[in-house]
Amino acid sequence: MEVTHDLSDKAKGDLLLVEEARKGNEKAFASLMNRYRDSIYFLLLKMVNNVSDAEDLTIEAFGKAFRNLDSYTPKFAFSTWLFKIATNNCVDFIRKKQFSPTSFDNLQDNLDILTVNIQSDMPDPEESLINHQKITALKNVVSQLKPGYRKLIELRYYKEYSYEEISSELNLPVGTVKAQLFRAKTLLHNILIKTDTR
Repeated sequence: MEVTHDLSDKAKGDLLLVEEARKGNEKAFASLMNRYRDSIYFLLLKMVNNVSDAEDLTIEAFGKAFRNLDSYTPKFAFSTWLFKIATNNCVDFIRKKQFSPTSFDNLQDNLDILTVNIQSDMPDPEESLINHQKITALKNVVSQLKPGYRKLIELRYYKEYSYEEISSELNLPVGTVKAQLFRAKTLLHNILIKTDTR
């Protein structure tokens, strides 16, 4: 792939990372994500005005971008292409949310249920049953992941480990932990979509 002379030095650096990410280089993947994650997040936060949605949409934007790296061309900067994907995806999300929630909207909520003990003075049997079914269903989805990704999800959401604690537990750099956890959540999202097709 030729690098156009119109690109800035930073954009040319991004292009080299893109090439490495296409080859499956985890460090390049993590570098691109770390470079733009905050900018994408704050852009989306302004659009949806909801922290949880902005976090999910940021993950989804990177997921779409990395799944479609082969369609990226250096006619324009990678950041321009990435921000366009994030913005378009967010607009679609806002439109869909007016009608019905998608499985990905509920992914974080469902993961949170795994780390919360539902207690009440007067437990509602129906609510307990529904929550139990959600937990069981989500654990079934998580079990479909490869062992490495499954371990990350379990540490992060079942045991509520911090990125640093996961890094220490698995003897991995924090950047790699974040990148692989991002991939794990993207894979969960894809599995949920497949199981939720109507």
